[in-house]
Amino acid sequence: MNVIEIHDLCKNFGKVQALKGLELTVKQGEVLGFLGPNGSGKTTTIRVLLGLLKADKGSISLFGGDPWKDAVSLHKKLVYVPGDVSLWPKLTGGEVIDVVSSLNGGLDPKRKNRMIERFDLDPTKKARTYSKGNRQKVALVAALASRAELLILDEPTSGLDPLMEAVFTECIQEVKKEGRSVLLSSHIFSEVEKLADTITIIKEGATVESGTLAQLRHLTRTHVSVVLKKEAPELGSVKGIYDYTVTGQHISFSMDNESMPVVLEQIAKLDPIGLTVNPPSLEDLFLSHYRSEEGAVI
Repeated sequence: MNVIEIHDLCKNFGKVQALKGLELTVKQGEVLGFLGPNGSGKTTTIRVLLGLLKADKGSISLFGGDPWKDAVSLHKKLVYVPGDVSLWPKLTGGEVIDVVSSLNGGLDPKRKNRMIERFDLDPTKKARTYSKGNRQKVALVAALASRAELLILDEPTSGLDPLMEAVFTECIQEVKKEGRSVLLSSHIFSEVEKLADTITIIKEGATVESGTLAQLRHLTRTHVSVVLKKEAPELGSVKGIYDYTVTGQHISFSMDNESMPVVLEQIAKLDPIGLTVNPPSLEDLFLSHYRSEEGAVI
């Protein structure tokens, strides 16, 4: 079952075309990493999903309903955490959590307290005294302690320290085990790489790549570094090898994944004493869509 289905989504703001036929699907029980630079259309897409904006064109299904027409009923099934949380300044953190959670029927007290403890949040302090990180914790506690079927998270760990980022990772893994779904928009590639089952990369309001990390890696090259017992020979002519460089007994190059068996067979004949193979990271995959022909990021 698909919790979110978006096809050919378009949204204009005057002469500015924010979304240009965007495609996005989130299945039940999966975490989808939603990637794109600032201005690429991620937040606009999320606002359409939340029923805050009306699409100009396209098909948008959220739990089988229309997020614009059925916003009230659909919001009972989801929670949303933005990257910059604003709280009622005179309420305590605990009171904010209770007010927000009451919109979805309230929280199990034990579950709420356990989440407060995990995020090391003092719920008795007034919201106006909280740092950005603590404001983010309030929103995350309310979201993660809920039983919502879908979590829409837009830069959710903004302002958190590495320890709290690790707690967030654990919580999302638990959410996934419970069969709930997550739409995770983040600039932290390592976070998405650890958590996402599938990844959608967008550029200028349109989807440019979508699939699992393994599927996306087939679209680019793997980097290889080899140390040999003796001075390295020339291998640049071997099919499937690119950017070949030699420095004494050390060689490095990149290769297409489909060429790996042939290339490694050739390397084995050279009697290697050290071999390092680095598949492209999610950041490499992402940046490949934003580099000009000269290699500069655009």
